[in-house]
Amino acid sequence: MPRLFGFDDQSRRRLRDDEVDRLRLMAGRALAGQSNADIAGWANGEGYRGTLGGEWKDASVGRLFRNPAIAGLVYDEKGELVDAGHPGIIEREEFEALREREQSRKTADADPPYDYLLVAGASTCGKCSQALQGARTDAGTPGYRCRPKDKNGRGGCGEVRMDAELLENHVGEYVVAELLKPGIRDQILKAQATVKAQVKELTAIIADLEERRTDAASLYANRRISSDAFATADREITANIKDTRSRLRYAEQMTNFSLGSAKNLVRWWNTAPQASKRALAVLLLEKVEVFPASARGVRTVEPGRVVLRWRKRLAVSDGS
Repeated sequence: MPRLFGFDDQSRRRLRDDEVDRLRLMAGRALAGQSNADIAGWANGEGYRGTLGGEWKDASVGRLFRNPAIAGLVYDEKGELVDAGHPGIIEREEFEALREREQSRKTADADPPYDYLLVAGASTCGKCSQALQGARTDAGTPGYRCRPKDKNGRGGCGEVRMDAELLENHVGEYVVAELLKPGIRDQILKAQATVKAQVKELTAIIADLEERRTDAASLYANRRISSDAFATADREITANIKDTRSRLRYAEQMTNFSLGSAKNLVRWWNTAPQASKRALAVLLLEKVEVFPASARGVRTVEPGRVVLRWRKRLAVSDGS
């Protein structure tokens, strides 16, 4: 069985550096509305090849996008997405958008997938601090919501909802305004360089943790430690790996853009890929807090409803 594109081994413990960015670019094109056939043609034109050396086809691109492993996930026995215990290349929300896209291809009148800007912890509920998730309304309009607690107690208060376009346009206006301030662009480049160094450091930490986990398994196999000691060590190391991978994916988002020599920042923001805007947003902002509207159906950003928490090293605006 061939390895999965983007991974260096069958166990999917290691990412293949020369394929990671390629997969992200392919996924980005899919989320931007390109068909699998167009993506395959583009990838072949760029010289990308599958793990067996063959050219990309519509079907092979679709199979790749349907595999939850590319987001570090797996389907459990109930058909729900859970952490797979190995690194992911794209975010969970991106995979879910790809899955929605695949479903829409099978249903002619299905809503197209929406590439949310402020997910994966970038926006939170102002009442309970739960991370907001992308969710369509009953009318099919993309929005953000604080999901209420489920039967297992996971979730938030469920009291915050906001139209995606309304929130993203509001945040975009403040981000562009921040970029127009003197010295901010230079600070961003310096911060991005720091984050790139952090990516290397986190990657090394994960490799070390993986080695420690292998060593623990070897000690247990040679009966040098008890099963309880091995289980405790493995559980702790696995938790550390999961946490570090989450931090790594977050850091990688911050490095995934380039302002270049853009003179018109408004035009750049309006035409930049969503991944680039998302990277810039998380580099400038610690988080975006969204509070409930004063009444149901409010279609404006009321004062104090959206609070932007800027990273102190870059900005001082309150954005509320």
